[in-house]
Amino acid sequence: MNPKLHSLFEALEKERTLLLTAVKSYPADTLSHTPRPGKWSVLQILTHLVISEQLSLLYMQKKSLGVQSAGDTTAVESIKSWLLLLSQRLPLKYKAPKFLKESTPGQWPVHEIEANWQTLRQQMHAFLSAIEPAHLKRKIYRHPVAGRLNVTHALLFMRAHIRHHQPQVKRLLK
Repeated sequence: MNPKLHSLFEALEKERTLLLTAVKSYPADTLSHTPRPGKWSVLQILTHLVISEQLSLLYMQKKSLGVQSAGDTTAVESIKSWLLLLSQRLPLKYKAPKFLKESTPGQWPVHEIEANWQTLRQQMHAFLSAIEPAHLKRKIYRHPVAGRLNVTHALLFMRAHIRHHQPQVKRLLK
């Protein structure tokens, strides 16, 4: 695997591990409790994170089949990525995209989340390991707001996405 991708993947794995470690000791009723109608439980948040990454990986795998025709990212996409990462650091709430909500089951039990996320990360590792160095800047990732970005931008966003939801999880576990 490319050293930069490896470093980003390891950082992403660390975030996943820390988040799962923080929630696994809580009882199921605490994790599935919704603070009020229309608000997510801890399990819904975790399920959302897994599904979000899963859909991203599926998209990147599909786009990689035609990687030769995918254009390279430029400074414009780097700025979009930077703004996207900044948006994840702000204490603002964003509605999940409609297609993501429609693809997300209500919530999985924590052991299922852990197993599904582990399997997904193994698939992601294999995918990242197969990326040719010449294709690192190819637009194979698509964010619903920022548009088409590269695999590095994707990994940076996934990590920021987990971090964006951490305060929400902490509030729910108090």
